[in-house]
Amino acid sequence: MSLEETCYELREILGNAVQRNKADGLLLSGGLDTSILATLSRMKAFTVVLGSHAPDLRYSQKIAKMLSLEHKIINLTVESALQEIPTVIKILKTFDPSLPNDLAIYFALRSAKENGIRSVMTGDGADELFAGYQYMWRLENSELDRYIRGISQTMWFSANALAEHFGLRISQPYLDEKLIEFTIELDPKLKVRNHNHRRYGKWILRRAFKNYLPKEIVWRRKDPIEYGSGTNKIRRIIESKVPTQQFNEKKQRYKIEFMSKEHLFYYEIYRKVVGEIPQPDIGERPCPTCGAGISGHHCRICGICHYS
Repeated sequence: MSLEETCYELREILGNAVQRNKADGLLLSGGLDTSILATLSRMKAFTVVLGSHAPDLRYSQKIAKMLSLEHKIINLTVESALQEIPTVIKILKTFDPSLPNDLAIYFALRSAKENGIRSVMTGDGADELFAGYQYMWRLENSELDRYIRGISQTMWFSANALAEHFGLRISQPYLDEKLIEFTIELDPKLKVRNHNHRRYGKWILRRAFKNYLPKEIVWRRKDPIEYGSGTNKIRRIIESKVPTQQFNEKKQRYKIEFMSKEHLFYYEIYRKVVGEIPQPDIGERPCPTCGAGISGHHCRICGICHYS
């Protein structure tokens, strides 16, 4: 199959996946994955930003204007974000240090619910299946292929639990069975490739939609949700709340190797709103960091990845 034929088939399969997984609203970051979904679905979009300089604001507005989408921008404050941390930890039952990502999703879904939306579409799965994360770019082709095949069987996203909390149905076209079948059979060389002397993941996805989206969005680099939305600003504030001496003392007391003061901050909230760390179930091995049970590389309780 030629490159153009592969791109055409990818557009067809993803377009059909969007039709099979229709929703009332879309979480739009203005990144490649959600901009493609916006192009294929043309639905009301929700974007969360903390501060006027959050990158997602400009990119999402550009896409919404281009497609004439109804676009709801949720402007957060540091205070509102900090206030909802215990709620998000209680819902997800985790003290994962990536919590600022989950906060942005939480506020977007809450706004969707308040606006009468019953189902929400997300871009979950694209980075995992098309090698969007930088750590995947360092893998050899055979190793990358093996890794993606494995992760396709174990993917889990916080949007599902957060949507359930609000009584919303989550829609994830990139996790459509036929699309997954297509992506895992793709040559890994089509997923990670250089463009203009820079390394990119999701290359085939970018190539397939290069004539349908503005160039700056097609080649926009992957930003974690917290950076695009600006919710990473709360990290500095949380770090300042925990004195260094207290941090060192509590690491010894809890016998957990926290990644940061922020990690400890989340853990202490976890203890209050969730309770004790669960013991491993049968068939699980204990997480070396917190002792919870894990069956793969990632611990959903403390958020740490352990690669053998």
